Amino acid sequence: MSATHASAMAHERGIARNRSQFLLQTLQVFFVGLVIGMERNVLPAMSQDFGVAKGAFFFLASFVISFGLVKGALNFVAGGLSDRIGRKRVLLLGWIAGIPIPLLIFFAPNWWWIIAANVFLGINQAFTWTMTVTSQIDLADNHQRGLAVGINEAMGYIAVGLAGLGTGYLAVLYGPRWALLGFGLAVIALALILLLWIQDTIHWVHAEHAQNQQRAETPVLAPKASAWATFVRVSFRDVTYRALCQGGVANKVADTLVWVLFPVFFRLHGLSVVRIGWITGVYAMIWGLSQLWTGHLADRIGRKPPVVLGFSLLAAGLAGTALVTHFGAWIITAAVMGLGMALLYPNLIAAMSDVAPPLERGRILGTYRYWRDTGYAIGGLVLGLVAQWSDEVLPTIWLTAAIVALSGLWIALAVKETHPRPG
Repeated sequence: MSATHASAMAHERGIARNRSQFLLQTLQVFFVGLVIGMERNVLPAMSQDFGVAKGAFFFLASFVISFGLVKGALNFVAGGLSDRIGRKRVLLLGWIAGIPIPLLIFFAPNWWWIIAANVFLGINQAFTWTMTVTSQIDLADNHQRGLAVGINEAMGYIAVGLAGLGTGYLAVLYGPRWALLGFGLAVIALALILLLWIQDTIHWVHAEHAQNQQRAETPVLAPKASAWATFVRVSFRDVTYRALCQGGVANKVADTLVWVLFPVFFRLHGLSVVRIGWITGVYAMIWGLSQLWTGHLADRIGRKPPVVLGFSLLAAGLAGTALVTHFGAWIITAAVMGLGMALLYPNLIAAMSDVAPPLERGRILGTYRYWRDTGYAIGGLVLGLVAQWSDEVLPTIWLTAAIVALSGLWIALAVKETHPRPG
């Protein structure tokens, strides 16, 4: 038996046959979601405790702009870096970068420290979340990619919702600084301990490439395109990649609205931090839980129908939030938005995976995630300026609904199905 064949046998793909490693990566992404989720309710709703003046919407949004710029750029770096040094080392770097986040928040004398904390949050999320989803795609078989991404994003966003709700209660009991310090340090410590049992999935990538070489009549050489050439092709030249990338930007603009301005919007309507936590928590948890079936659904019926329906529901939920005026109705619109996100979110990245060659997967997914998470910076900039100019949040909700609707239309018109139903 050749060494190549032995490696392929030892690193066969499939979620069931790699269940222990797949589960460890799932736990990792749960911790990743807890870290970003701990900020999403408490900091915007209680931003005046950190020196943000009432109505300073753009300054408030600046902490998400810093996060989005760093996370977007490093998503691209993480993909190519992990192809060279392995997934596990990049994951470790991400967790080390997370350690300053709760410390900076705890000692923050002003909002600039929160902006600095979110630079580290961008590094943490770029390296850790990119590596968990890439690793789970590496472990899954071709027909399981939607399921793998769905599980990854489900656990991550369930954690986001739980953390936003949980830290809301903790902030009421102990204050925002102590709540985020204790919560953040505990999560990062657990994640680093768990990392001891994780294997590097780059070995599965090499085995997959070797199998593809054996099946092909003409062996496929390793990609020679530079990182910049790949970035330009994925971002601008390829019709499918380009449409999927803009869809990633649009859904993060919507998530920026929820993260930064929804807490302010609901606070202005007299809701408590805990009630705001329930609204944003329902959004994130429906988003997360529903991805347990939406990714697998797309493995059976194709990526495009769930993606287009998801954008439609997200736009409808945003419009509904602008039209209704009480807590119960906002819970319903948040659930509609969460379901829309669940349909579109995992299947955008699964569609990218469908058309990405194995040895370029890290770099191509990194490019997609660059644009998707730069959507936070674009959203923070655009929505912060609109809110500052109009001196209210409502126009930003309508603007986001329009952006999301047009993005879904772009995909409906430009993207061919990347995963046709079998038969």
